[in-house]
Amino acid sequence: MNLLRELWVVTAKDLRIEARSRVTIGQVLPFGVIVLLLFAFALDPDRGILPRVAPGLFWVAVLLAALLAVSRAFALEEANGARDGLRLSGLDTGAMFLGKALAVAIQLFVLEVILGAGVVLFYDLTPRAAEVLVPAALAATVGLAAAGTLYGVLAAGLRVRETLLPLLLLPVVAPVMLGATRAFEAGLGLNGAPGEAWPWVEMLGLFALIYTTLGFLAFGPLLEEA
Repeated sequence: MNLLRELWVVTAKDLRIEARSRVTIGQVLPFGVIVLLLFAFALDPDRGILPRVAPGLFWVAVLLAALLAVSRAFALEEANGARDGLRLSGLDTGAMFLGKALAVAIQLFVLEVILGAGVVLFYDLTPRAAEVLVPAALAATVGLAAAGTLYGVLAAGLRVRETLLPLLLLPVVAPVMLGATRAFEAGLGLNGAPGEAWPWVEMLGLFALIYTTLGFLAFGPLLEEA
């Protein structure tokens, strides 16, 4: 099988598992909505602040959901030696990485659409400049998924992986959080004009490219160690 076909085999496997278990819809999504609601209630006394901080709060909720999604993706393969079966399947390890990262990215993007609707509803924002917001969201999602998958396999197999993964991942994705927040602030007209978001979108794209490349090259050795 070629790389794209192997990639899709892994992606389809992870998405089928998620579709059957419905953990993202039943647990991760409600968690993200609760986070947004808590922030809304906490800042409700000052309605002037709430719209200004909405982009940052939105991406914090997405980041927390990403941690849960990545942990879930690798925890499923602990049972019955599923990870060993995947490793011995003959699939290209680069395709495994891309497939798992794509599955995480698809789940995250669906969550972002629903959480974005929640931000509009709870935080009194009017969405605009979709030509900026959509590329920013896509680039940030790819960056989070690639970094999460790379560090997820690094922590896989360890008893402390649930606590180790956030410690490893949070410092690494700080540039994504910064770039995505700044891009959304500009795109929504909260801090500058929408056109000022493009440098941040370019930074997000660079980060996504770097971590996708690193993951493609390093996933195989890390999987063997795990």
